[in-house]
Amino acid sequence: MGDERHETLGLRTLEDISGLILHSHDLQETLDNIVNLVAKRVGSDVCSIYLLEDDGETLRLKATKGLSRGSVGKITMKTSEGLTGLAVEDRSIIATDNAPLHPRYKYFRETREEKFLSFLGVPLFERKTPVGVLVVQTREARVFTPAEISTISTIAYQISSIVINAKLLDSIHQKEKERAFFASELEKMKAGEIKGRFHPEQEKKRKLSSLIGTPVSPGFAWGKIYIFSRNENDGIDMEHAASRPEERKRFQIALEKAKIQTLYMEKRVAEVMSKEDAAIFHSHLMFLEDRGFITKITDSIDNGYSAGQAIREVVDYYVNAFAKMEDPYLRERSADMEDIGRRLLGALNGNSSSRKKFREKRIIVADDILPSDMATMDHEKVLGIVTERGNAGSHAAIMAKSLGIPAVVGIDGLMKQISPRNEVIVDGTSGHLYINPDQRIKEEYERLQRDFSLKQRELEGLRDLPAETVDGSRVFLRANIGLLNDVKVAQASGAEGVGLYRTEFPYMTRKTFPNRMEQYNLYRKIVEGFPCHPVTIRTLDIGGDKGLSYFPFPKEDNPFMGWRSIRVSLEEQDIFREQLAAILMASVHGKITVMFPMISSVEEIRTVKRIFEEVKDELAADKKPFNPAIPLGVMVEIPAAVQISHLLIREVDFFSIGTNDLIQYTLAADRNNPKVKQYYDPYHPAILHSIKRVADVAGAAGKKVSICGEMAADPINAILLLGMGISDFSLTAPYIPLIKQAILKITTAEAREISAAALQMESSADIREYLAKAKAALKL
Repeated sequence: MGDERHETLGLRTLEDISGLILHSHDLQETLDNIVNLVAKRVGSDVCSIYLLEDDGETLRLKATKGLSRGSVGKITMKTSEGLTGLAVEDRSIIATDNAPLHPRYKYFRETREEKFLSFLGVPLFERKTPVGVLVVQTREARVFTPAEISTISTIAYQISSIVINAKLLDSIHQKEKERAFFASELEKMKAGEIKGRFHPEQEKKRKLSSLIGTPVSPGFAWGKIYIFSRNENDGIDMEHAASRPEERKRFQIALEKAKIQTLYMEKRVAEVMSKEDAAIFHSHLMFLEDRGFITKITDSIDNGYSAGQAIREVVDYYVNAFAKMEDPYLRERSADMEDIGRRLLGALNGNSSSRKKFREKRIIVADDILPSDMATMDHEKVLGIVTERGNAGSHAAIMAKSLGIPAVVGIDGLMKQISPRNEVIVDGTSGHLYINPDQRIKEEYERLQRDFSLKQRELEGLRDLPAETVDGSRVFLRANIGLLNDVKVAQASGAEGVGLYRTEFPYMTRKTFPNRMEQYNLYRKIVEGFPCHPVTIRTLDIGGDKGLSYFPFPKEDNPFMGWRSIRVSLEEQDIFREQLAAILMASVHGKITVMFPMISSVEEIRTVKRIFEEVKDELAADKKPFNPAIPLGVMVEIPAAVQISHLLIREVDFFSIGTNDLIQYTLAADRNNPKVKQYYDPYHPAILHSIKRVADVAGAAGKKVSICGEMAADPINAILLLGMGISDFSLTAPYIPLIKQAILKITTAEAREISAAALQMESSADIREYLAKAKAALKL
């Protein structure tokens, strides 16, 4: 089968598996449904699931399609036995087209599996700990292709989550049934009705299920739900266009209404939350006033489209352009364009965006929550938020966090699995959603809520403390930001400045390149938010997946390795000089440092420095004040920069290692591509040795090196990196308290010991296992 077919197959199977738990009353039924579905979808003669017993060494056959049904529950093996045990032992995929000839093959007569030649075993993990194995077998010899293995591995990942939660819920549900049974029997005995027969189905008054999404705002909430939906776009595609002047007039009226609504939302959010949170609506307003955006719509109307069709076509163009971007932060901006489009269409149809009121406190469930939805909700009545789409970078997520509302997003198939009569528990800390939870789960979450509140108070108590190891080594924890409203979150998290300020978004929300004064005003606000700490500004990083509607890029076969980032800046020097001038002008308001992305040669950084000096001379001639001694650095994010780091360090004041790009460029694995996601591995020895090399080079030169990327957001990773000689971290602000807590628990010597041990290991599996044990020992 081709790669595209495998990708479609995998996605379809995952969708079906996600719904299985709704139709399964217990763990066994869930497992049976899964093996039947997977065997059918991948065209195998056998699909089996083996789960590890509590001893962690014994695998038991729990479900099968194709082997003898009588062997279920009876067949066991040690992890040191058989090909299935080998998958657990090696923590890796085991594949062979002739299983009986493999030295680890073990025959079980009860299964009658001697007639099956091919074997594929994929381990199931819970937070990197093996919990079982998914096994696929065929009668004929079959060499599983990389595409097939990738598809089945993705399915196995989904199965792991379902099995873990089904097992938990099954255990709780069984205890509840037992309690109800004995209570019922006791009542019957008292009433002289012991002759009656107990029916387990009577206990199934409510369907119990757990779904998993992305946690974006911590905390817990439980209660009744309100299913939030929008109907303002209905019928747009079917409408017939009137005359061009009439359609133009309809659009202009809708445009003015949408602007008024946007101003109202900006004012409301500024009052309820802050001006920083309301800034997103200012960018919405700029789009609604953008000449290019308006011209595209009126041109479509002139080509025979109705106003509604024209709005949808142009908005879809922008939505798709943002959605294709690699950077998750920028990709999420597609939701802002969708929000603008909905507001325009709503105004066109006469639908108002008045404040949504609820009679009682509810948990909001929706396909997606857009900024305008958040602006018009009665926040006092919102207990929690759950959505099928969205991610941690969405403005709805950011606003929910600002309001302290627990929120989970990105739950696949959510809207098909919930009804208005459901009650739910939202776990914004782990990403779980429990539908119709029983009393035991409620009690457990009441305990978790108490623990969470204590933990939050504990972490809040750390906010103003310096991040310092037990033996007195100072560590600096800074924030990654992109919008003004990120400043507030960073301050609340105790960030000691900004380690990465992404400057792309202001360019993407305007109709032309912002001039130096517009940029200066923005940079000044960011810098003034951290009066005692440095703010590191990364220069414009466009190209690849980050395009601008007013700046055409050439068509490239591989834009991610093409004309982008610093390469654009060095060719389009007018744009680059304007940004450098704005940064220099803002430098008088605080501690600014500047870093340049995607540097690959000494020549590039020398050219950058020459241009920087020329801009300084220009400002001096104009008598514009600036700090003449701004530190300059480069982002080390491609292998070339690692290899010549000993040359680059002579040219700059500091290094910043961008782990996200360094991992994907070094391992040739796009972190947003599910087909190669397993190859995107921060624990690959090549990555750890690259980081260590850069840290050693900077240390030998007596210069600072920092880390910015998702890797630094895990406490054990921070300790690993600290042991390599890195003491400056830049990460998503809410993770800062957790990292600080870990640093306060450890000595520098312990961190170095952990780092040295990991660097001696030859495989990422060994490194993961070692770090997991270290994390447990340190109680992180």
